[in-house]
Amino acid sequence: MIDASCHCGAVRFTVDAAPDEVNDCDCSLCRRYGARWAYYHPSRVDFAPDCGPTDIYMWGARRLEFHRCASCGCVTHWRAVDRDRPMMGVNTRMMPPEALADARVLRNGEAID
Repeated sequence: MIDASCHCGAVRFTVDAAPDEVNDCDCSLCRRYGARWAYYHPSRVDFAPDCGPTDIYMWGARRLEFHRCASCGCVTHWRAVDRDRPMMGVNTRMMPPEALADARVLRNGEAID
């Protein structure tokens, strides 16, 4: 299990395993967030029962909800608006660096690190 949290700790979650790959998305939004995404089935991500509130931002086709901590502003994850979509992204910058030591970093499907 990998524990992750925003800066202030209000939004906390665990994933069942460290990612093998992370995506350094360079779209206009993610490059501004500085996020590196790992993708999981939602059942593999467990948010703390007393998790703090998040603000949601949607843009473009409004298919994804980008969640950020309502207190410190860290972007923690995204979820599909269509809850039947079997994938979500978690911002690996919320994980301890040592959990990502073996992960390949990809951009546009190509390794960059």
